Amino acid sequence: MEYLDFELPVKELQEQIAKCQAIGDESSVDVTETCKLLAEKLDDTKKSVYGNLTAWQRVQMSRHPSRPYALDYINALCGNTFLELHGDRNYGDDKAMVGGLGKIDNQTFMFIGTQKGYNTKTRQYRNFGMAKPEGYRKALRLMKKAEKFGIPIISLIDTPGAYPGLGAEERGQGQAIANNIYQMLNIKTPIIVTIIGEGASGGALGIGVGDLIYMLENTWYSVISPESCSSILWRSWEHKETAAEALKLTAEDMLNSKLIDKIIKEPLGGAHYDREKVFKTVKKQIIDAFRTLDKIDSDQLIKARRDKFSNMGTFQG
Repeated sequence: MEYLDFELPVKELQEQIAKCQAIGDESSVDVTETCKLLAEKLDDTKKSVYGNLTAWQRVQMSRHPSRPYALDYINALCGNTFLELHGDRNYGDDKAMVGGLGKIDNQTFMFIGTQKGYNTKTRQYRNFGMAKPEGYRKALRLMKKAEKFGIPIISLIDTPGAYPGLGAEERGQGQAIANNIYQMLNIKTPIIVTIIGEGASGGALGIGVGDLIYMLENTWYSVISPESCSSILWRSWEHKETAAEALKLTAEDMLNSKLIDKIIKEPLGGAHYDREKVFKTVKKQIIDAFRTLDKIDSDQLIKARRDKFSNMGTFQG
């Protein structure tokens, strides 16, 4: 497992426990008490490290290379029932945006998600989770298909932003995102949005309009990344930690600002420490959300969704 800079005290204790257990296995020395004391110290250290994370540390946690991505959640929730669908029927198939049909407890859902890679090769293949216009158009095509057949939609967000390349801009990146936002406000089936990692700018909002919006504990959601914010304001990335605090981008900040509906707790240390537990927690939250939304008439659903986003923010006349 890889460790972030502030996780080094945890890493050191885990290595000490591993050495202690190895000594016990390779010799007749009783190391039970020593291992127990180290384990207790590890628990206390974890609580100290992960219980007081700064905004910037939350951003780092959301980018942890061992963290589960959209397809990990989809495969865990659906098993072998997931059928991935491809293409925007206009230009091509964007590998950074995944989507398809899958079942959770015999209920069919349309899954949409931004997907990152696990190593250099797959990160390039997935364009580092940065979708292009064809990705957003594919997502909208699948959402419209779900609406046609009355299938609820699940959106899983983990993106550093929409791809800013010349080709993407030439093919209408801004228009594609804006159209998705407009269309999602009119989709007649329930939309459940969960931010599972990074939620940056319009790249996230392009598939982020929903009836219920959740964030995992160690994720962020903002109009701009801390590094880009720092670069604009201070002409340097050195102030990214200050920018992260000022942007109020953590799940707790979002909940306090009434921009999301709930924070989904993660295991101590992050989602990657106990993937199965996170998958079960997210599954339960999705099922509970669906049961709530499924009782609402489609016209009321759309009205409530529009009101939800119209009431966000503070305005002065």
